Amino acid sequence: MTFNSLQYAVFLPVVIFVVWAIPKRFRNPFLLAASYAFYGSWDWRFLGLIVLSTAIGYTSGRSLESAQSPVRRKQILISRVVMNLAVLGVFKYFDFFVDSGASVLRVFGGDVSNPTVRILLPIGISFMTFEEISYAVDVYRGKLHATNRIVDYALFVAFFPKLVAGPILRPQELLPQIADDRPAPDADRVREGLLLIAIGLFKKVVIADSMARIADEVFTGPSAFGLIGVLAGVYAFAFQIYGDFSGYSDIARGSSLLLGFRLPENFRQPYLSNSITAFWQTWHISLSSWLRDYLYIPLGGNRRGTRRTMINLFIVMAVGGLWHGAAWTFVVWGVVHGTVLAVERATGYGSRHNNADRPLRWSDLGPTLLTFHITCAAWILFRASSWSQARDVVSAIVQPSGLSAQANRIFLLVPVALVMLGIDLAQRRYGEDVPWRWSPLRQGLAVGVIAGCVAAFSGAATVPFIYFQF
Repeated sequence: MTFNSLQYAVFLPVVIFVVWAIPKRFRNPFLLAASYAFYGSWDWRFLGLIVLSTAIGYTSGRSLESAQSPVRRKQILISRVVMNLAVLGVFKYFDFFVDSGASVLRVFGGDVSNPTVRILLPIGISFMTFEEISYAVDVYRGKLHATNRIVDYALFVAFFPKLVAGPILRPQELLPQIADDRPAPDADRVREGLLLIAIGLFKKVVIADSMARIADEVFTGPSAFGLIGVLAGVYAFAFQIYGDFSGYSDIARGSSLLLGFRLPENFRQPYLSNSITAFWQTWHISLSSWLRDYLYIPLGGNRRGTRRTMINLFIVMAVGGLWHGAAWTFVVWGVVHGTVLAVERATGYGSRHNNADRPLRWSDLGPTLLTFHITCAAWILFRASSWSQARDVVSAIVQPSGLSAQANRIFLLVPVALVMLGIDLAQRRYGEDVPWRWSPLRQGLAVGVIAGCVAAFSGAATVPFIYFQF
């Protein structure tokens, strides 16, 4: 059994009602139990894994806090990080490395059959691993004190709105809120939370799921489509993954607000970026900032000259690609982004073209279109299920059989793209909180329109959230 949107629509209000109905001292234990029930609904067999990992993480944090010897503290940190990565490696990458090793042996003449072992991937394990590593590292660095309440730490790891697909939270972002006596949300927070959930559902059901049908058809058989049809499929996937993942983040943030927590923004109009540098400051912000703080800076960041900076960017993005999926297509996707980031750093293009934190200008139009198409080209590797599929899509673009495309795809793609663009332009100009400044009547009308659109598009088959597989 897994949670679908209807079941979540029942589960969330029940949890919210109980949380604010029970005494304060029971709220965190109840939320932890609800989070474990939520996680166990995907596969109850992995509940033992998350409980064991939580117990080890909590104990390691307390040991880091109490250890006096720098050598001992470093040993505890290294053992904890290695343990986290080992668990991730076994569940997520065992088959990948075995298959890759067998392929290398076959290249050199070895008679190796394909391995038959297939290990199930616990949902959300990549997100949990990074969060637990950040906790251990931050305690080691002295950025926070290890919590002495295991329920608080367990809830930090398992909090259900962000559990299966992020955002990747730092301990400083959530643990203080868990420890705090949270008051029930006022009317403004309730409206903000409901509107975030509504916007997230709109992005997922209306934008992402409708685009998924176009992308799936094209990537399954690109040779059957002309140039316009294949490009439509690539663009459709770009809007699908954006609507899908940012929609999930909005739902997670809205659900958390109704439970008394505020999660950080994870997307900030990334397709309006005028460089890949700006793109990674606005796309999956919690991941890119995590890679910066816990990998890029420890590697030396930009402190050791241009050449070392380029190498560091290349390594970080390759790791980021591998984090996304156990396939070489993901690694190369990360390498492509790392290469462009390195070139932008070396040439100064990234510093000259970085509109991540400022209003748009007409001069951004050309660089933004270029950045979007570089991103879309890399998405081919991300979306393709194999090298051959990626090659077929690229071949259909480079050597098209014609220009034709079925009109219904274009008629669906263009309005969806314009709606997504309109949302991003409004938020970039007026700020993400622009709907919260509306009157309650306008907010209610907006939720009603969104709910109508979601209902109209929800009749088709459910498309799982893309990032559930990571």
